[in-house]
Amino acid sequence: MTSSPAPDDHVRITVDDVPLSVPVRRTVAAALMLEGRQAGWRVTRRAGAERGLFCGIGVCYDCLATVDGRPGLRTCLVQVADGMDVRTGTVDV
Repeated sequence: MTSSPAPDDHVRITVDDVPLSVPVRRTVAAALMLEGRQAGWRVTRRAGAERGLFCGIGVCYDCLATVDGRPGLRTCLVQVADGMDVRTGTVDV
């Protein structure tokens, strides 16, 4: 499927195989929240408890995701970039 280019103030990222156009100068966590994702986009390995955006400043490790093949990144610290591939729920902590 071919789509029109993103406006200059947006970048295209892919989250769990779903293409999104999100505002530039946002973190991945902010982009996920803007797209209507719940605060919990992954679960813990043992208890299955939801984890996602908690502190929003990089102190905790609740918002982990795999970004461009790099697992365990805190999405509240990673700025979106055009063509970025984000995988949620794939990191066990």
